[in-house]
Amino acid sequence: MSSSIRFNRRAFIRTSSLASGGLLIGFNFFTACKDNVTPPIDISKLNFNDFNAFIKIADNGMVTLFSPNPEIGQGVKTSMPMLIAEELDVAWDNVFVQQGLLDTDNYKNQFAGGSNSIRLAWEPFRQTGATARQMLINAAAAKWGVDASECTTSEGVITNAKGETLGYGDVVKEAAQLEVPDNVALKDVADFKIIGTDARNVDIDKIITGKPLFGLDYKTEGMVYASVLRPPAFGQKLASFDAEEAKAVAGVLDVISFEDKIAVLAKDTWTAMKAKKALKAEWLTDTNLESTEDHDSLLMNLLDGNSFKTLRKDGDITKAFAGADMVLERTYESPFLPHNCMEPMNFFAYVTAEKIHLVGPIQTPEGTAKGIAAKLERPFEDVHLEMTRMGGGFGRRLYGDFAVEAAQIANLSKLPVKVVFSREDDMTDGIYRPAIKYRIKASVKDGVITGYQLKEAAINSNMYGLIPNFFPAGSIENYQVDVANYQSNITTGAWRAPYTNFLAFAEQSFFDELAESMQVDKIQLRLDLLEKVKGTTDERIQYSPERMQAVIKKAVKESDWGKNKANTYQGFAAYYCHNTHVAEVADVQIENGMPVVKKVTCVVDCGIVVNPLGAKNQIQGGIIDGIGHAMYGDFSFTEGKPNAQNFDRYRLIRMNEIPEIDVHLMENSFEPTGLGEPTLPPAGAAVANAFKAATGKRLLNQPFSKYPELLKAMPQEIIG
Repeated sequence: MSSSIRFNRRAFIRTSSLASGGLLIGFNFFTACKDNVTPPIDISKLNFNDFNAFIKIADNGMVTLFSPNPEIGQGVKTSMPMLIAEELDVAWDNVFVQQGLLDTDNYKNQFAGGSNSIRLAWEPFRQTGATARQMLINAAAAKWGVDASECTTSEGVITNAKGETLGYGDVVKEAAQLEVPDNVALKDVADFKIIGTDARNVDIDKIITGKPLFGLDYKTEGMVYASVLRPPAFGQKLASFDAEEAKAVAGVLDVISFEDKIAVLAKDTWTAMKAKKALKAEWLTDTNLESTEDHDSLLMNLLDGNSFKTLRKDGDITKAFAGADMVLERTYESPFLPHNCMEPMNFFAYVTAEKIHLVGPIQTPEGTAKGIAAKLERPFEDVHLEMTRMGGGFGRRLYGDFAVEAAQIANLSKLPVKVVFSREDDMTDGIYRPAIKYRIKASVKDGVITGYQLKEAAINSNMYGLIPNFFPAGSIENYQVDVANYQSNITTGAWRAPYTNFLAFAEQSFFDELAESMQVDKIQLRLDLLEKVKGTTDERIQYSPERMQAVIKKAVKESDWGKNKANTYQGFAAYYCHNTHVAEVADVQIENGMPVVKKVTCVVDCGIVVNPLGAKNQIQGGIIDGIGHAMYGDFSFTEGKPNAQNFDRYRLIRMNEIPEIDVHLMENSFEPTGLGEPTLPPAGAAVANAFKAATGKRLLNQPFSKYPELLKAMPQEIIG
């Protein structure tokens, strides 16, 4: 998911002195904490100074950081406080975290998406820690009557030139009264003690022991459960319904209709879902009932037509194609995909005259809260929203429709209500990855690529503004990106690494085939194109040709590319997105006549790595997700109805199908970039290119499993 946001450092850093005389350091950050090991003392009984939404310091030097932003499994609840703790100069074992509430007075940009958290917080969070540290030093120096420059800190202890010491807790009240210093120096990378070290997921103990943590875990006194019946097909609306049998189910409290939906309220989820099946509803066709065959035809017509919007145009592609020695053109296809988070959508709401109380897993708490306030015609100030950890998001929880439903039902029933989706609800309710077709065309003259045109035909929306400037933009003189879309009543939205999740497959498959047609080395073709971008003055180009070349060369080395191991066939892909450069090599072997992915070597340049352990988890997760959906992800429609409603019809990658993943992180001093999404897009391309090496067959469409005849291994002598 992509966001374009400009940050002002002063918007992140605030200090104030509260009545109790403690230190309040304010900053906007996404999530935070430390290893969730058993603390040596009961933290709840410590005498913390100024317990509030930012930083609090106990008398014994313990530090608690409140994390205002959502944790969706991307690990920022562990890595974000590492930035603060590093510059604050406290021991990581002495840092604790608590989830903050939605608070637009004290926090800014409370969201999770676009692989932005570490990248955008890198300087302001460190500045916050460094500012707090300097104020504590200044307070200690004043107490001793010495110059602050004579004092040093280490793990929450301040030491002067005489060797005298004071803990942070000893001076926290005095520090709160001091003027906030400007331009506090940050540590050199070489001096980091916390950043760059492995830290376990701070919630891991609760996750593996099943302690309350996620939205589905939330309970409160008097809470009831709601299961919602929605139109069974996109393009239908509610005409009438009979709730007599549903109300007769023991434990049902009420049945409420709203906006073409029917909600069953009950004492538990099982009862609510059982009673929902007893509802008798009549549905009217309101708009077109679309099928996958319709979409295929519509998107192909768009590619063949002339109704395009040009997002980037360099040179003259028409002239380049007309004068070419060779023109290669291929069309690539991808289906809709649901998000299928492990934790289905759910949310709690209780609407009273005093406030709108909301609790649950949401990637966009502020936008969702504002939408609910508008829907209920209440002031935004009436909304009190608490965030829980999410069992997956992948973009689905950017959209607060399920939270709005909970608020509407709570408002109508006057009860504390928790809406819970079944897996069938979750898979059929919409906001899917859009179905997309790409057509790529390239011209070659005298052994040089002279023209390149990318056409996108998509359902509902097109690639966002930065993507047309990704590689190979800037490397080919005549280059053009054109887009068109069909407006469907099937709802679509962001899905992990929007658009690039499939575009990388199409582009990197195309470059492999183009190299074969040109009879040149596949790796060298990419390196040569990147060479042409060096020294560019085109401000639209954000990828670094030098950094991309570096990850490519390292991936070649680490994967033993081209060593011709027995029964091992390799495929390569490199891609830049979310400000990160990635190269991947997939190793495929033939087993029982079919190609099987055995290993993926991945090299990532995401700048300074805050938490290497968490980074590797994200890298591996992205690759597994990319391979799984490229291999198996398929989702179709017949007259507006999804053809899969649960995992019996929707195939995901299985544990025994996950390959070995060898991760290599480039070491440099560049500021951190995105990591939750960049390894997913090239994974499918690396696998497809490896399958081509193994079988001689080129895959143009996803999922690969839909075309078993293309995956059957050819005789060894034909593979060559």
